[in-house]
Amino acid sequence: MKKHYILYGLILIAGIFLGWMIFGGHSHDTEQQTGQAKSAQWTCSMHPQIRQDHFGTCPLCGMDLIPVGTGDSYAEDVIHLSKEAIALANVQTTVVSRAQPVKEVHLYGIVQPNERLSQLQVSHIGGRIEKLYINSVGENVRKGELIASIYSPELLNAQKELLEALKMQPVQPALIDAVKEKLRQWKMTEAQISSIERTATVSPTINIVADKSGVVTAKKVEQGDYVSQGSVLFDLSDLSSVWLVFDVYEADLPYLKIGDLVTYTLQALPEKTFTGRLSLIEPVLDKTTRTAKVRVEAANPQGLLKPEMYAQAIVSAKLISRKNEIVIPKTAILWTGRRSIVYVKQSDESSFQLREITLGASLGDAYVVLSGLSEGEEIVTDGVFAMDASAQLEGKASMMNRPPVAEATQDAVLTVQGLCGMCKTRIETAAKSVKGVMSAVWNSQTKELNLTYDKTSGEVPDQAAKAIAKVGHDNNSYKAPDDVYNALPGCCKYR
Repeated sequence: MKKHYILYGLILIAGIFLGWMIFGGHSHDTEQQTGQAKSAQWTCSMHPQIRQDHFGTCPLCGMDLIPVGTGDSYAEDVIHLSKEAIALANVQTTVVSRAQPVKEVHLYGIVQPNERLSQLQVSHIGGRIEKLYINSVGENVRKGELIASIYSPELLNAQKELLEALKMQPVQPALIDAVKEKLRQWKMTEAQISSIERTATVSPTINIVADKSGVVTAKKVEQGDYVSQGSVLFDLSDLSSVWLVFDVYEADLPYLKIGDLVTYTLQALPEKTFTGRLSLIEPVLDKTTRTAKVRVEAANPQGLLKPEMYAQAIVSAKLISRKNEIVIPKTAILWTGRRSIVYVKQSDESSFQLREITLGASLGDAYVVLSGLSEGEEIVTDGVFAMDASAQLEGKASMMNRPPVAEATQDAVLTVQGLCGMCKTRIETAAKSVKGVMSAVWNSQTKELNLTYDKTSGEVPDQAAKAIAKVGHDNNSYKAPDDVYNALPGCCKYR
């Protein structure tokens, strides 16, 4: 019996222990999970803007929410990544530096004849074309070469006048010189005139010879046509020198100047690269295409460059108006609407701060930075999309999630007149000079200036409008003084 009591006691103790393990431990784990759930935040991997303090499903797509870190030890615009995450995202950084901005301007155009070497071959006398010795466009003509024969009753009468004048030479010697001069005006040679005097024979036809060497680019007459003195027979072009005429978009014109080096290629000769200098920038734009013509003059001794060939060119133009500017690679920038964003590396080597910047001129693979970065700062140039995705999943500020604006700040929009990049810099600089303005971004297309300012600083938008008018730009509150406006560069004149 005593053994039975001992056995029952051991069974009771084992039951109590197992019950504690099952129910007590589970209760403890549940409390831990509940506490974790209360302290954690939950988001959707597809819609990181969704934030909840409890587990559930996304109200937009129905996916299960996932937990994210609270990020209490980091600011809203700073993301922290482990070394493994940085390596996995292949994050590369570059130190911000200053340089002379060089913009690559791409041009497209065609080869055209050099108009200075082109001329019209005309008939020097009226009559009927008896014979054409040039039959088609594209034929080469040498100076002095016979190109046509013309029957001219007028020429026949003049030759007869010369013979009659020779008979009257003792009485009227000056008459001979007058008739000879008439024949010379019709481009008869001295040898032809002497032959008439010597043989006393006349001819109703006269030969027309080329006044200059070149290629026939247009044929204006046919055999048997009647022509008058001065009628055009052929268009001749000397192709030993040609022009390359390119179209330049309005926005690129301020970056080009006479003498800039142009590197160009031709579709017909892709293996060759040619260089030249800008010799002309036309002052008037085409109102339909909004482009201007620029010209490069090229020697063409071998005739490789033929009229109407397509050409592509690149001009590496230094921005004369800006020197020693901050320039960053294009790969470092994220765009979202009007915002331009970069990630700046922090001192602890594993934290990166989101920074909004203001961009200037595009330089092809790089941009000029007008504000938002300082020389010596280190920015992310590769892996920036992966970094921004991590920021979105953590609910941090990102290109899709703007940092919260303090309650003391306020936004305003002003309409400001202007045209170009110089206007943008002038307008934004004037606005930022007003106390309380935190950011100012002007859009040249919409003419809108977006201000973010400290509303405790007084009538900041009105003060900014006054400051902008003082530097020459009309806005919806104030008009710029005429003397200040008239002093603006030509590209900034908007009135």
